[in-house]
Amino acid sequence: MLLKGCICMKKSLTVGCVIMASGLSRRFGANKLLADFCGQPMLCRAFAATAAPSISARIVVTRSAQVQALCKAQGVPVLLHALPGRNDTVRLGLSALLAQHPELTGCMFLPGDQPLLRRATVDQLLTAFAQTQKETEREIFRLAHRFINDPNPLVGSPVLFSKRYFSELRILPEGKGGSVLLRQYPERVHNIFIGDRNELLDADTPEALAELLRILRQ
Repeated sequence: MLLKGCICMKKSLTVGCVIMASGLSRRFGANKLLADFCGQPMLCRAFAATAAPSISARIVVTRSAQVQALCKAQGVPVLLHALPGRNDTVRLGLSALLAQHPELTGCMFLPGDQPLLRRATVDQLLTAFAQTQKETEREIFRLAHRFINDPNPLVGSPVLFSKRYFSELRILPEGKGGSVLLRQYPERVHNIFIGDRNELLDADTPEALAELLRILRQ
């Protein structure tokens, strides 16, 4: 079923991906995206997770020249900028993708610091978007995990927006990200539930990174 959904999307839909790598990593004490994770910079895990045939184009948006160099070495498109806000990262990334692929029907936004996110999970999100029958129903999709007997799911990234929201994503309030639209249109958000909550976790501190490494090795 998953393969069928991905093939369908390849024929009829065009989805882009912005890998968000513009944070200052203040809590980490250094650029966390370049921190070692299983023998490679952590950001490379995001490259692997988004290397899906159903993603038509992707771009890393960063303020780090070192991240830019890593992307170029890995053959991943990158945009280097010096603007301060999360809204800038969203706008610049989406605009760069649309300049090359104006036919995009959706765009996924992925933080670069979720090293346990798997490509199969990204495919699950993309397939949910592709299998929506009507274009008007292709709204906002995000990953989530539900604990047993807990009515409130744990929600997280990546988040996939249909083209309906492209104009709003390009004029987000200063310093704000796409979560503004999640709060503005809660009835249009589709949670795609996954079995492993650890895929939603990020590495904001060295301690958090060490814990994610421990989880991976178990």
